[in-house]
Amino acid sequence: MTPQPSVDVIILTRGNRPRELERAVDSARGQTGVTVSVIVVGNGWQPTGLPAAVRTVHLPDNVGVGGRNFGVPLGQGELLFFLDDDAWLPEPDTLARVAAVFAADPEVGMIQTRLADPATPEAPRYWVPRLRKGDPQRSSTAMYVLEAAVAIRRTVFERVGGWAANFQYAHEGIEMAWRVWDTGHSVRYEGDIVTCHPAILPTRHDEYQRLNGRNRVWLARRNLPWVFAAPYLGVWSAVEWRRTRDERTAWRMWRQGWSEGWHSDPGDRRPISFKAAWQMARHGRPPVV
Repeated sequence: MTPQPSVDVIILTRGNRPRELERAVDSARGQTGVTVSVIVVGNGWQPTGLPAAVRTVHLPDNVGVGGRNFGVPLGQGELLFFLDDDAWLPEPDTLARVAAVFAADPEVGMIQTRLADPATPEAPRYWVPRLRKGDPQRSSTAMYVLEAAVAIRRTVFERVGGWAANFQYAHEGIEMAWRVWDTGHSVRYEGDIVTCHPAILPTRHDEYQRLNGRNRVWLARRNLPWVFAAPYLGVWSAVEWRRTRDERTAWRMWRQGWSEGWHSDPGDRRPISFKAAWQMARHGRPPVV
């Protein structure tokens, strides 16, 4: 008898949404067709009130998106599934279908499922990780992922070095996708596999524009050959100016973050290969946009 795929579901939380966290945990534990281990990482919070089978990690401080990395060593699953604490798996076979995609194509290294809010008929456009958004239910390759519901092979995760520990939040899904492509694997957006998530905008965070600008520069400094970094930053400067030109505070905060990105340490520089950049271009999005 063929053993079931093993999946570690890692949920990062600050403990300030107990009902949503309970829903996320229950949806993960209720998955069928896979062997599931649920791991909750308390980001500046001591996990409590969870089922005994759930493994937990307590981080004394809120370390941002890098907190997800601390949950990985607690499991042994061949696949990792990172789930936001306010997201949930609506069907019991969601993870089995994700595992089937990996099994069918060894070149697939990471998958983002389609995000959907049952309370809203239309999803935010940025939830579809491609330039030509089109029908959200259409599957495709992807050059970035939304971190709310992402699956990755454990072996690939270890090769890329995990989530950007110093980003806090904003653009860590771009770096992760670029580094997966750099391993020779592809990144997929599976439009027919759904994870539910409330339709909220990242701009709700007070520091979003500053971190958006800083991390955009860090992305280039950490990951791109300079021949790509210059046009990439030029393109995104123009994009952000167009988006925020009528919002003086937002534009000022973005420029502040941009400056910070050049005058602070982005961490280790590991530029992707020209082969990876070519593969990304072949799939419709070279690393300059």
